[in-house]
Amino acid sequence: MQIKFLFGPAVAAGVLLAGCATIVKGTTQQVVLSTPGVPGAQCTPVSSAIGTKVVATPASMTLDKGADNIAVTCKKECYQDGTGIIASSTEAMAAGNIIAGGVIGLGVDAVSGAMNKYNAENQIAMVPIPGCRARA
Repeated sequence: MQIKFLFGPAVAAGVLLAGCATIVKGTTQQVVLSTPGVPGAQCTPVSSAIGTKVVATPASMTLDKGADNIAVTCKKECYQDGTGIIASSTEAMAAGNIIAGGVIGLGVDAVSGAMNKYNAENQIAMVPIPGCRARA
């Protein structure tokens, strides 16, 4: 029995290289969230890629990558709520897919989220409320 290949070497190489960022960088990323001078704040990061999470600072989280920024709200007694963004940007490696992996590679990285990256270190400022005394 003889097996016939339907694709040439160029197509096979393109398929093998498809999703370069997916293979090299992965679809998740480690992100650190802190509230300087306010340890133990309860922070809620929210986005379409990660859903809703609740963490106490300082926190190290493994997040699914996505194109949307992550909105963060932090709360702690006797502090004004702190808000911020964990920004998402495009991995430089995604541009290489146009050459190496073509449209298929770019599509794989886009769907998997691998073509995106978040800021690795993120700080949310929280301001003390004057005269407030934390309940014991």
